[in-house]
Amino acid sequence: MRVIIMGCGRRGSALAAMLDSEGHDVTVLDIDAAAFSFLPDSFGGTEIVANGTDVDSLRRAGIEQADAFVSTTRGDNRNVMAAQMAKHIFNVSRVITLVHDPIREEMYRSLGLRTVSPTRIVAQSLKEALLAEESMPEPSLSRGEAPQGGNEG
Repeated sequence: MRVIIMGCGRRGSALAAMLDSEGHDVTVLDIDAAAFSFLPDSFGGTEIVANGTDVDSLRRAGIEQADAFVSTTRGDNRNVMAAQMAKHIFNVSRVITLVHDPIREEMYRSLGLRTVSPTRIVAQSLKEALLAEESMPEPSLSRGEAPQGGNEG
């Protein structure tokens, strides 16, 4: 599959690395060349310093031959704009966009975009971990065991 990923932060680079390792043809766009440092040395795809909301940049990335487009930046507006362009201007068949704001995510989904909300996913995972911990017995400290903990935040 030929995939264009807009955004090479932690999420975009992880997705690009996974798809590349599975043999997909991956092109990653980012406005900051330093972002490509998140990609592993083994990455065999294409890296383009460009704005994914720019028609000419998308053409240079090969959007007209792409099977899929994924926008993964931190900006909901950029992600949605690029996704709409890929879907409606270039007729890319698989378009997925990150939308961090859960309220916006519902709205964009109702307009026909395939969305993923990292905020909802992380909140759900945290809730599941919290509830699973509640049902587990507390560690016994009677034998001088130190409590297990992690960093706060």
